[in-house]
Amino acid sequence: MLPFLSSGLVIIWACLVWPWASRRRGAIEGGLAMTRIVVVGPLSGHEDGLRRRLTEDGYALDTVREHVRLLSELSDWLDGHELGTADLSEVTVRQFVADRRGAGLRTGRSARALAPILSHLAAQQVLSPSVTTDPSTWQEVLLAEYSAFLEGERAVSAGTLKHYRRCARVFLDWASDTEDCVWRLEAGQVTAYVMDWARRREGGRPDMVTLPALRSFLRFLHVAGHVQDLLVGAVPAGRGHPGRHEVPRAAAAHDIQTVLDSCDRQTAIGRRDYAIVLSLTRLALRGGEVAKIRLEDIDWHAGQVAVHGKGSRRDMLPLPADVGQAWAEYLLTARPKTAAATLFVTAKAPFTALAVSSVTLVLARACTRAGVARFGPHRVRHAAACGLLQAGASMEEIGQLLRHAQQRTTAIYAKVDQQRLSPLARACPEAVAR
Repeated sequence: MLPFLSSGLVIIWACLVWPWASRRRGAIEGGLAMTRIVVVGPLSGHEDGLRRRLTEDGYALDTVREHVRLLSELSDWLDGHELGTADLSEVTVRQFVADRRGAGLRTGRSARALAPILSHLAAQQVLSPSVTTDPSTWQEVLLAEYSAFLEGERAVSAGTLKHYRRCARVFLDWASDTEDCVWRLEAGQVTAYVMDWARRREGGRPDMVTLPALRSFLRFLHVAGHVQDLLVGAVPAGRGHPGRHEVPRAAAAHDIQTVLDSCDRQTAIGRRDYAIVLSLTRLALRGGEVAKIRLEDIDWHAGQVAVHGKGSRRDMLPLPADVGQAWAEYLLTARPKTAAATLFVTAKAPFTALAVSSVTLVLARACTRAGVARFGPHRVRHAAACGLLQAGASMEEIGQLLRHAQQRTTAIYAKVDQQRLSPLARACPEAVAR
């Protein structure tokens, strides 16, 4: 009886449901073709390129259509205000968004919603540069010159450039109102700024960027001839990185294993997260180093991977078999189709390279999912070093694994090995003990 019912249901589905579903799908596809959005006005002709770009980035069909519709409405708005492509800038975009919010529209109410459109227009050199980045003031001119100095003379990374420029801007806002104030800058002013900064930072998180950035900026001012005296010595020495005076806080090995086990490798996101956490664990990488791994950095035949570390360092590391297997599984079954050059990409469109903060977030979410106290990539790195130390590795070997530029950085792990430290402890004199 049951086989008869089963075959009967199949026949009913084939005769009734399938033709209806096919007609509906054809109607939808035909409707999409017939209702193809055509952009008129200043942005006419950019809709096809936007469609291709968003489709390549992995956006769903409905999302692509919504962005093309938004492009059409932006073009209509420009035309209605008698503006052309030459007038399109961040200022006009903000006005467009404000008008949409004022009209009560539910889409395109923020610059973030327009980000894919603006990115495409910028790539087509349609979007004008932001007025906020135009070096029209003497401060912006000076900061642009400082940026060129950092890139050309110091060859700093993009992240360092961003932080140093921000610190220089804050110092200029505090120290000077006119360009002449920079020329008249004195050591006492520099010291006063640092003291004021320290008071404002009291009780906050450690800031290891501001003082080195300030010294760099003062050195630039002297080299470029903006100040007569070298004022670097006026910057008081900080107390150093707080972690150098403490025992490294490593994540527990069983907690790391629990986090790895919590990754659902039956899903695409789970396979990606497992590969990321395993990379942190087995290679002792920093979060930024995981995010920067490119497909071309992996030598599958030699079993090696190039790691891009601090100070533009590039080190070749052996690729453990389990890490390579996790990467291969992610690449073959979970990584979205994208033109991104990095190994790990976002799970949602647009499929772009993971940010450093995203690696930290992946680990944090995995900790929450596993039910263990949260820890970051650096505590996993500490765990790898402590594991080697307990296995009898030397400080030199640990420094090579962690790729430390200086031996004193590795020396903090000597505090972890209590067995090696105990013979060095002197007995407390009995008289003092009393």
